[in-house]
Amino acid sequence: MSPIPVGVAAFLAGKRFAVVGVSRQRSQPANAILRKLEGAGYEVAAVNPNASLVEGRAPSPDVRSVPGRLDGVVFAAPPSAALGVVRQCAERGVPHLWLHRSFGTGSVSAEAVQEAETRGIRCLVGGCPLMYCPPVDPFHRCFRWWLRLGGKVPG
Repeated sequence: MSPIPVGVAAFLAGKRFAVVGVSRQRSQPANAILRKLEGAGYEVAAVNPNASLVEGRAPSPDVRSVPGRLDGVVFAAPPSAALGVVRQCAERGVPHLWLHRSFGTGSVSAEAVQEAETRGIRCLVGGCPLMYCPPVDPFHRCFRWWLRLGGKVPG
């Protein structure tokens, strides 16, 4: 496997994460990210303000409400909500934020990226943890290669 970018390695060095955008529909990217991180041994909280049950648990309505310390947040929700999540991460002292994107704009907001930088939050833009969290499936291995080819690997 190719070397892991420094920012990605720093993110994955954490132990406790929140995934924003986990849905009642198991097929959503945020749900896959939550399951993969948990399967890799991380402690992961689900965040969804509009659901009472996702992935067999009651989600927190926002990042502020997740109990305990957070090492990072994965944001896989509409870009219009990204700025608010950056501000919640700053309030909580969350050092890392990953804005998920597979194709198109994904969950990325330029305003949120700028705000994260201003507030000292290490922000990974694009791709997702599944590109690096072992074992990496063939789709995410190819996706990582594609992003690397285009010079758009986060980290």
